Amino acid sequence: MTEFAVYDETDAPEDARPHLEAAKKRMGFVTTLNGVMAESPELLAGYNTLSELFGKSSLPRNAKHVVWITVSVLNGCEYCVAAHSTLALRSRVPAEVVEALRDGRALDDPALEAARVFTAAMVDQRGWVGDEQVEAFLAAGYTRRHVLDVVLGIGMKTLSNYTNHIAHTPLDPAWKDQEWTAPATS
Repeated sequence: MTEFAVYDETDAPEDARPHLEAAKKRMGFVTTLNGVMAESPELLAGYNTLSELFGKSSLPRNAKHVVWITVSVLNGCEYCVAAHSTLALRSRVPAEVVEALRDGRALDDPALEAARVFTAAMVDQRGWVGDEQVEAFLAAGYTRRHVLDVVLGIGMKTLSNYTNHIAHTPLDPAWKDQEWTAPATS
């Protein structure tokens, strides 16, 4: 197995240090994900920029959490499911919503379920969703802008999910209570 270093703001490549310092201010600590990404300052900058932009996007707050967790579950990213489950609960997303997302189950809230279904379709079909899938998302009260915001969220999560798969990123203690194991695939 290829070993990847987990840097912090004191030992990372010079170009990555400002990004780690900013992440530490934002989160209170440097996540191991950011520490691994620091090997490529450009990846780290790109991920953190996309994260900031998705956070500012027009998609409703709880729908953003639906996107983050849905993509991470579908990609089998144990690190990101744990991290985003923790963050969702801290943001007061109902525990039953978080649990359903982690299990890949339908949500009772029609708007959040539409976000889950559309996000899952986008990931499963690699963006080749049909007009009827877009129209179903729009019929749930979302806009064309929200469609593109989902694309942004998927892109952001793809960067972190793939990084974690390759680097076997250790789980931060902050996410430990929401540890998740991807279901076995055949």
